[in-house]
Amino acid sequence: MSKPQAEVLAAREKIAQAQLRAVDNRTGMDVPSIQKAFLEHLFYTVGKDHHNAQRRDAYVALASVVRDRLMQRWIRTQQRYYEVDAKRTYYLSMEFLMGRALANNLINVGLYDEVSKILSDFGINLTDLIEQEADAGLGNGGLGRLAACYLDSMATLALPGYGYGIRYEFGIFDQVIRNGAQVERPEQWLRLGNPWEFSRPEYLVPVKLYGRVAPKTDSEGRYRAEWIDTQDVVGMPYDTPVAGFRNDTVNTLRLWRARATSEFDLGVFNAGDYLRAVEQKDVSENISKVLYPNDSYPEGKELRLKQQYFFVSCSIQDIVRRYLTGHKNFDAFSDKVAIQLNDTHPAIAIPELMRVLLDQHHLGWDQAWAICSKTFAYTNHTLLAEALETWPVDLMERLLPRHMQLIYEINARWLKSLEGTPFGTDEGKRKLSIIGEEGGKRVRMAVLATVGSHHVNGVAALHTQLIKQTLLPEFDALDKKKIVNITNGVTPRRWLLQANPKLSAMITKSIGEGWTTKLSELKELEKLADDKSFRAEFKKVKKANKEELAAIVKAETGVELDVNAMFDVQVKRIHEYKRQLLNVLHVVALYHRIKANPSHVKVPRNVLIGGKSAPGYAIAKLIIRLVNGVADVVNNDPATRGKLRVAFIPNYRVSLAEKIFPASDLSQQISTAGKEASGTGNMKFALNGALTLGTLDGANVEMREEVGPENFFLFGLTAEQVAQTKSDGYDPWKHYESDPELRAVLDAIARGDFSGGNPTLFQPIVDNLLRHGDEYLLLADFRSYLDAQKKVEEAWLDQDKWTRMAILNVARMGKFSSDRAVGQYAEQIWDAKPVAISLTK
Repeated sequence: MSKPQAEVLAAREKIAQAQLRAVDNRTGMDVPSIQKAFLEHLFYTVGKDHHNAQRRDAYVALASVVRDRLMQRWIRTQQRYYEVDAKRTYYLSMEFLMGRALANNLINVGLYDEVSKILSDFGINLTDLIEQEADAGLGNGGLGRLAACYLDSMATLALPGYGYGIRYEFGIFDQVIRNGAQVERPEQWLRLGNPWEFSRPEYLVPVKLYGRVAPKTDSEGRYRAEWIDTQDVVGMPYDTPVAGFRNDTVNTLRLWRARATSEFDLGVFNAGDYLRAVEQKDVSENISKVLYPNDSYPEGKELRLKQQYFFVSCSIQDIVRRYLTGHKNFDAFSDKVAIQLNDTHPAIAIPELMRVLLDQHHLGWDQAWAICSKTFAYTNHTLLAEALETWPVDLMERLLPRHMQLIYEINARWLKSLEGTPFGTDEGKRKLSIIGEEGGKRVRMAVLATVGSHHVNGVAALHTQLIKQTLLPEFDALDKKKIVNITNGVTPRRWLLQANPKLSAMITKSIGEGWTTKLSELKELEKLADDKSFRAEFKKVKKANKEELAAIVKAETGVELDVNAMFDVQVKRIHEYKRQLLNVLHVVALYHRIKANPSHVKVPRNVLIGGKSAPGYAIAKLIIRLVNGVADVVNNDPATRGKLRVAFIPNYRVSLAEKIFPASDLSQQISTAGKEASGTGNMKFALNGALTLGTLDGANVEMREEVGPENFFLFGLTAEQVAQTKSDGYDPWKHYESDPELRAVLDAIARGDFSGGNPTLFQPIVDNLLRHGDEYLLLADFRSYLDAQKKVEEAWLDQDKWTRMAILNVARMGKFSSDRAVGQYAEQIWDAKPVAISLTK
């Protein structure tokens, strides 16, 4: 080592030691250190004193205090991963529905109670500061929330993990209800800044679009492809820390923002055309502007594909860069890198990694493909045909010409490999081709993801069975080990410890706090289900949670709820297959029963429905109008007072869900069997002591097995019966004509009873059920559903029995922890091992 090199290393070591001393002094976990840090951040970071500081200022100061302590652990975590050359798992997802960070980070770092006390001494309520934070709504529903839960579990299990996605400027829209209808408003979660993120301009990456591919020959006479004449954008990474639960591990969520390659064309600007000069900048930066652009027109579809490729290209380049920091070649790539594709949205990552390996690092095809096929794994989240992505070949050729070449080559080699198998026929190859021919040539992304991955997983036992039987049966026949099941799970830290502090405290007092990282320990609550004092305390906690939600509902909707009545809840994305409409039909039936004989209804209910419809989904938006139309009639009829209340809770989001689940008595999970891949809301409800009314769909099947059939209200056709009913020629009119109560409900909607006498408003809903085939079999399941609701009422009338059932639901939810799910991924798919983090080297 030369003298200058030795001097540089010595200087760096001095800096490192000084940094450690500074960190130790700044990030103490004791009360005096936290008090001092809060006041210093209020003064130096926010620029306020106690005379003019507002709640938002106190929130930013407190977030900065927590961030400092995360930063110490974050840097040490990354150092440790390099020191041990850890295998890293990269979770690629178009959505991360993270929600709020402050309370979650306080809990995970172990400071929630201390900080609450410190702030109280200053006359500040911690809850008020938590409410200052906007939800990071970078997702549409379960897919994005699952990704957030899995990041939490990766960190809690000390697995080296990274999330990669898009830093949407506008996340999922804010939903406003106006005259009963959904109105979308932009959700600007960044408008007041985000104290949790760090921009990393040193890791900017270029992304190419459009252009053409020019063949050339290198110095050794080998074919090379050069992607030229492209329109380029730049990806700017923003990092957010993801803290494990009290284990000093802090992983990273890296989100990409699109930036123009230059602010504007200076030549055009100097010529006096300012608007044209900045036009390209605006076009480039639109890529990361909004979650789910309207793709009902060609430009929207193109933007959606741009978004997918943009974040995938940024992420793959970043993954390769990080790998090459400690390796000179790609021999160990698949031993050190695992990439999980969260649905088909990131499937373009497969040809993108091939492009990087072939065109930038000049590997041969066989080596590059071996690396890819050992690195990628794919999670399928849907069997719905409309959700299985395909892209027109002509769009792909225009936007991503090099990738289309690679996809063709991947497909040609894949189809050739089928020769000698039962699928080597023309028909077999047609079924298994990445390129679909029906309705024009299209790239079938689910097939691409399956061909390029070493494992494909479903997200519930039934869902995985259906993947094998109906979606990818040929792949299952070729390789029985490729398709595996990993049932979804939810993080108990956010969805019980944070969301339901009263119940969490009660559980911890009774069985200890081990359940927070080993949810199976909730099983110890079983023996308390027959303890009268425990049941009484459980009911007291539930009522307190109901009072809190009732106040929110009153403020948001004006509807007053009876906290002694059953809270009958269905909150999730509004979609026909999730069958919020079936819920509404039952409400109308109840209303008719009350009108006919008020004494007939013995169980008072508050029926609460919430969720957002996709902006262009006309029928789903009309269902929201119907819910509100029914609510207006029911709530304003004196006959229903003390018996039935209906409310549509607007703007369903993570922070609101944290209030809804703990307050719910009945959880409606009523999708058509075979349509819901898994569901995770069902798990969150049960974990918080709600009983489930549901079909044998998704994870409901396994939940019923775990909690016991006697503690689950089952109804409806099975997935097999649904398929058989449709193949037999289903006729919804038979149910309408044979069931007087159903007929009365549909007639009331059709004649305008819930639309101010307007018989045309809800006619499309009635037509869908009677004249357009009732695709999701609501009428076939109607009577079974009402019979199950009767059993719900019977159970509710025996409050001791109901409470015992609720406690057993909580006690038997151990399987549905995201820690269990991520542990299965690590063992069965990623081959990833934990790396313990210590704050001292």
